[in-house]
Amino acid sequence: MDQAKTGSIIQSLRRDLGLTQKELADMVGISDKAVSKWERGMGMPDLSLLPKLSEILKVDMESLISGNLEENQSQGGNMKKLKFYVCSECGNVITSTEDMSVSCCGKKLAELEIKKADDDHKLDVEVIENEYYITSEHEMKKEHYIDFVALVSGDTLILKKQYPEWDLQSRIPKIAHGKLIWHCNKHGLFYQLI
Repeated sequence: MDQAKTGSIIQSLRRDLGLTQKELADMVGISDKAVSKWERGMGMPDLSLLPKLSEILKVDMESLISGNLEENQSQGGNMKKLKFYVCSECGNVITSTEDMSVSCCGKKLAELEIKKADDDHKLDVEVIENEYYITSEHEMKKEHYIDFVALVSGDTLILKKQYPEWDLQSRIPKIAHGKLIWHCNKHGLFYQLI
């Protein structure tokens, strides 16, 4: 850990939020002298303060500790290039149209690599009353299940969360052609065109 880099980030983020050292200190429950010390690179926040500090400064703990803020690269927000991230700890599903650094439950998440489903792994899709009715015989146990099904088109994302021990049965409004995307907690992210 580089105290000077971390201190510089704390100072920069604090100023961006329009906070004084005293205001930040009060929010964290420490003295303003401690904040001043960090910002001058003369010390580091105690590890127990990092979760609260990262929440207040709106930055992940990894960036705070490393002293390195990675800027997200803009690609124009094209939904066809949507990226998916799933937290293995809590099951959060996070999407982004841009490259970004994503953390959840204290861990940095990797972008999921999407694979085209072969005939044995495709979901069953029927059109019923202007909706896609999506089903599958896929195992749905706590150890092995599909945790979400999503339909993505050029300007639309419809995501339906799935849960273990429920049969996979989902209805999604029928829209123009798109990609049906789903995530198996053991085998990863798949798609098929509909």
